[in-house]
Amino acid sequence: MKRPDAEIPAHCSDGMTRREFLQATAVPLAGMALPALSASDGWAARKERDVNCIMIVMLGGPSQLDTWDPKPDAPSEIRGPFRPIETNVSGIRISEIFPRMAKHADKYTLVRSVYHSAPPIHDTGHQLLQTGRVFADEVEHPHPGSVLAQLKAARAGAPAHVLLPTPLGATGANLSHGQGAGFLGPEFEPLTLDVDPSRREIRPADFRPRSYLSAARTEQRRMLQGTFDHASDAGGRLEWETAHPLLASPGAWDAFELGQEPEARRERYGMNKFGQSCLLARRLVERGTRFVTINMGESVFNETTWDAHGTRPFSSLSAYQDELGPQFDHGYSTLLEDLAACGMLESTLVVCVSEFGRTPRLNPAGGRDHWTHCWSLAFAGGGVKGGQVIGASDEIGAYPAARPVCAPEVVASVYHALGVDPHQRLEGPGGQAHPLVDSHVGPISELF
Repeated sequence: MKRPDAEIPAHCSDGMTRREFLQATAVPLAGMALPALSASDGWAARKERDVNCIMIVMLGGPSQLDTWDPKPDAPSEIRGPFRPIETNVSGIRISEIFPRMAKHADKYTLVRSVYHSAPPIHDTGHQLLQTGRVFADEVEHPHPGSVLAQLKAARAGAPAHVLLPTPLGATGANLSHGQGAGFLGPEFEPLTLDVDPSRREIRPADFRPRSYLSAARTEQRRMLQGTFDHASDAGGRLEWETAHPLLASPGAWDAFELGQEPEARRERYGMNKFGQSCLLARRLVERGTRFVTINMGESVFNETTWDAHGTRPFSSLSAYQDELGPQFDHGYSTLLEDLAACGMLESTLVVCVSEFGRTPRLNPAGGRDHWTHCWSLAFAGGGVKGGQVIGASDEIGAYPAARPVCAPEVVASVYHALGVDPHQRLEGPGGQAHPLVDSHVGPISELF
C-alpha cells in the first residue's frame, strides 16, 4: 500500500502534523512539549550501555478501555464489562483482567495517548509500531531487532534476534508486518520458530529456514526432514547448525531446552504459547540474545486474539477475561518478576505494542472495532522509569487529551533505550540512506 505521506509518519488521523494537532487542541502547556532528546542528553549518553529488548506484539489491538485505560464513570456502552482495580502505585488503575500485573505497576510505565494516521488495518499498524514507517514504493524498513543485529556485534554463541513463537500470519491485507530485516537483507533476518513452546522440547526441525538459504539448501532440508524424528539429538542438530551457525554453540542451544526449567516456574508463566514464549525470551536474553520479539497470536481469523469485534471469525470481549487476560497477566508479570530477581530488568527493555486500539463505543455485537486515534502501550526495564502514566485520553478513551504520542515516537524510544541514535541513516535500495525514524520525531522523553 502506497501512501503519499509515508515518509512523514508523524501525522494525526486527519492529516494534520503532530504540532498542528497540539496547537488545535486545548492541551495544557505542561503536556505539550515535543520530546526531542538531543545527542548531548539523549541517546549518546546511553549508547555505551548494552541493553537487550523483548518486544511483545499484542496481535489484534487490545481495547484501551478494557485493559490499561479504564473509564468507570463513562456510560455502560463506553466503559465495557470490566471494572478497574488498584495497582501498587497510588493513582494508577488498570482492568481487573490483570490482577498480577497490578502488583508490578512500580516496574512499568503506561502510555495512554498513542495514535497513528495510517489506515485502520492490522498490517500497516504493525509496520508503524515496529519500524516507525508505513512501507511504500516497495521499500521495507527494518525491524529494530535486525537493525541491532547489524549495528552491534552478536554476543558469542547467541542469535542476535529471535522471533517467537511463530511469525505473524493472515491479518487481512496481505502486506508485510514489519518484523523482518527489510532492506538490510537476509543476513539480518530474525531466527524464526514454527512451534508451540508449551511442548517439553524444541527440535531442530522446529526452526524455519532463513530466507537466504539457496533452493538447493532448502531441498536438502526437505530430504533430511524425514530423518529428524529418528536421528539422535546431536545428529538431528547438524543440519540446523549449518543453516544457523550460531546454534552450533552449546550455550545457544541450551536456551531452547525449556525442560531444564522447574515445572513450577513453567506453570507460573502459563503452559501456553505466550507464557512459554516469555520464559524462552528470558532464557535467550540471559544467554546473550539482544532482541526477542514475541507475537501474542498468529492470525486474527478463527483464533483468540485481542481483535474483539464480537463476531466470528474474530474474538469477543469475554475472551479478554477468560483467556487473553490471564495468559498475558501470568506471562508478562512472571517475566518482569524473574528479570528483576536476576538483576536483568534494568538492562532489558520490555515493551508491549499493538497496531491500534478499539472503538470507545461497543458495537451491536458487544465488541469493539478498529481505532487508531488513541490507545495504550506499556514500557518496562531498560532504563525506563516505572510507576508512572504518560499522556491521557479524553473522558471516553477516544482521543488524546494530554501529551499525544505518535507511533514513530514509540519506535524512537526503543532505539533510545538500546543506545542507538534513532536518526541514524542506513543504506537502502539504490544506495539511498534512510533514517531509522523520521528526523522530526524523537523518543518519549518522559520514559527515561
